[in-house]
Amino acid sequence: MKELLIGFNAFSWQSAIMIFIGLILIWLAIKKEYEPLLLLPIGFGTILVNLPLSVVLEHEGASGFLKILFDAGITTELFPILIFIAVGAMCDFTPMFKQPIMMFFGVAAQFGIFATIIVASLLGFDFKTASSIGIIGAADGPTAIYVATRFAKDYLGPISVAAYSYMSLVPLIQPIVIRSMTTKKERRIRMAKIDKNVPASLRIGFPVIVTLITGFIAPMSVPLIGSLMFGNLLKESGVVERLSKTAQNELGSITTLLLGITIGSTMQAEKFLTISTLKILGLGLVAFIFDTAGGILFAKFLNIFLKDKINPMIGAAGISAFPMSARVVQKMAIDEDPGNFLIMQAVSANVSGQLGSVIAGGLVLALVPILL
Repeated sequence: MKELLIGFNAFSWQSAIMIFIGLILIWLAIKKEYEPLLLLPIGFGTILVNLPLSVVLEHEGASGFLKILFDAGITTELFPILIFIAVGAMCDFTPMFKQPIMMFFGVAAQFGIFATIIVASLLGFDFKTASSIGIIGAADGPTAIYVATRFAKDYLGPISVAAYSYMSLVPLIQPIVIRSMTTKKERRIRMAKIDKNVPASLRIGFPVIVTLITGFIAPMSVPLIGSLMFGNLLKESGVVERLSKTAQNELGSITTLLLGITIGSTMQAEKFLTISTLKILGLGLVAFIFDTAGGILFAKFLNIFLKDKINPMIGAAGISAFPMSARVVQKMAIDEDPGNFLIMQAVSANVSGQLGSVIAGGLVLALVPILL
């Protein structure tokens, strides 16, 4: 009889709260369609790991399947790398080539990362953990996981969930920040259309050149940049279409599924329900807002000197949430002026943000050990 009740006896109110959180994530994924490819498996993984005895992790000395996935894909940093290959195969850098100034928005929109590192340090987190928290602001889940695996394994769960949650909330958060920092007149600024014709040699040479430059300037970021650029080279080479489509579809889907449910396995009640977790979630939101604001302020600064003004909303697309942020900017532009099409410029800033967040992650990995 005692064995029949073992599940109930091993259950705690903390675990019940985490299961409820898992259900909320699933509801957001299905009902609201907030980043469903990730929030749904994360939510279900959260439920699994908080059931009595956590058999999916370990039981009677044997590793459960989620522990095996964690050791094979997160501890080894394999899953984030595979995700970057898939993302690279989906990225189109053509708009960025036609209007190179947009590259700078991918840099300016990383402001929140470094501002949040300072704030997190002041709140009592050690410098390595603070650096991992700051990366949340880039809205780049794989980079956040990669850095947290190196610097803050104990906080991998809340950092990962915060990164992907704020990615999914881009359509809710960014419009509020944009409207609060721009005038109606600024939001109605029109920009010239971009010609997408770019020489094939430039499209093919770009991923190779970026990888080489990164290898000398920021060697620690090569695993991230290299995998992103490899995926892009598959797409742009034109001779391995089957591999390119596999990277975009099968590889991306399978890795996303495994990554999501494995992240959920890090959300055990005893590790997640802490004051530190609440701080991380709050700081992640601060970082995300600062990153969005940094891009907008940079556009406003440029407009002081430019004859042909840049719509400041473009700066908000400089974060790494691709292509959600670009879509948000385009939707807001049409709402303000039905004839205003900013999608090309927004996508250009958005893919620049993808590059910028990876480089920022590499710089954090390289600089933090030196500063310590």
